[in-house]
Amino acid sequence: MPKLAAKTCLITGAARGIGLAIATRFIEEGAEVILTDLDEVAGANAARELGARFIQLDVSQESDWRRLAEQVPALDVLVNNAGITGLESGTTPQDPEHATLEAWHAVHRVNLDGTFFGCRYAIGAMKAKGTGSIINLSSRSALVGIPGAAAYASSKAAIRNHSKTVALYCAQQGWAIRCNSIHPGAILTPMWEAMLGDGPGREARLAALTAQTPLKRFGTPAEVAAVALLLASDEAAYMTGAELNLDGGLLAGSAVSPGE
Repeated sequence: MPKLAAKTCLITGAARGIGLAIATRFIEEGAEVILTDLDEVAGANAARELGARFIQLDVSQESDWRRLAEQVPALDVLVNNAGITGLESGTTPQDPEHATLEAWHAVHRVNLDGTFFGCRYAIGAMKAKGTGSIINLSSRSALVGIPGAAAYASSKAAIRNHSKTVALYCAQQGWAIRCNSIHPGAILTPMWEAMLGDGPGREARLAALTAQTPLKRFGTPAEVAAVALLLASDEAAYMTGAELNLDGGLLAGSAVSPGE
């Protein structure tokens, strides 16, 4: 029996990377999947290839979430995956001394406000049935300081805590609506490809970037999707308010120092 048979699952930021891998795995396990993304073209193309539904969504906008709630009033699983680092443009400083308030707010609007809106929407879409699973993508950066990505680390730390608050609130109401967070470390998504390149030095660059990781490699989106599948399924029915680290052992020991 597929693990997500008859479940309606919505994934934000699903046009590529981790979100797309989760959508793919959920479909393989029998779910009815709804992909959302700010990028309408990439999201629609991904949904078409997977045979899924696509809805354009800017997670930072409350009006978009209201529209989504009208289109998808009932839900079994929500994966709050959409997020930005603030380093995408490569021009805005993100350290605590030089980051602008505008840049700080931009990262928090997507990562933190988007997760807040998503959790609120999911509760409304799940409480009639009284069951469901909310999965929030946090980060290893929620657990350690990141000098060059202050806003990102702050937003992911807040997601970690809010996940626990949502879990406790839902339990307090008597609902079996679970909320857990996943904390990936370095996952090999398209974001890293520009730095790695595809020339003869790729393997050396891979080794340098993973030198402090005990398992000496990047994680894969499929490995994150496997953890999301567990949390989405009824096999994790007693797991709520938990945080699952997926970082190749980085947080297992104190000798490892976070890089920039």
